[in-house]
Amino acid sequence: MNANDLIAILNTADPPIAAVAGTATDQPTLVVGRDAIVAACQYLRDSPALGFRILSDITAVDRWPAEPCIEVVYHLASEPLRCRLRLKVRLDRTEARVPSITGVWPGANWLEREVWDLFGVVFEGHDDLVRLLMPEDWEGHPLRKDYPVQVRIAPRVYEPLQLTEEEFRRHVVTDRAGRRSIVESQEHQ
Repeated sequence: MNANDLIAILNTADPPIAAVAGTATDQPTLVVGRDAIVAACQYLRDSPALGFRILSDITAVDRWPAEPCIEVVYHLASEPLRCRLRLKVRLDRTEARVPSITGVWPGANWLEREVWDLFGVVFEGHDDLVRLLMPEDWEGHPLRKDYPVQVRIAPRVYEPLQLTEEEFRRHVVTDRAGRRSIVESQEHQ
């Protein structure tokens, strides 16, 4: 099934769900509006003809300096159709807000938190939008391209580890003896 087939099916929904084909070479890609994402996910999941019951991932892309620069990307899979679908919502940097789909797929909870934490996309209606990967007191969202990265750590230079031949041999013998004892203990179990 290609993107145009899926668009035609979404147009038969009540009310119709507006979608356009996105550019992709590996799988069908649809772009829907921010206000249509929940309805699109619900329809794609519940339609017997489609059966996109698996949400495998939610991520985002920052296409700065282009506008709209933030794309929230949902990866869906359909067992009956044996295909995958990439669903996108494009957002302006200043209005990076999209409705939460945790009502459709409860497993989206952590995925949405990760996207919020790293890209700053607010998922409206999410009941626990708190930091997941970054420390609680972290300021900003580090995967945005406008995030101020200023590394002020002096470069470190390390000397290579110097061993005598005798020390090297001793380490090899000790390591082999340790490995032998582990193998022997596993054989006796």
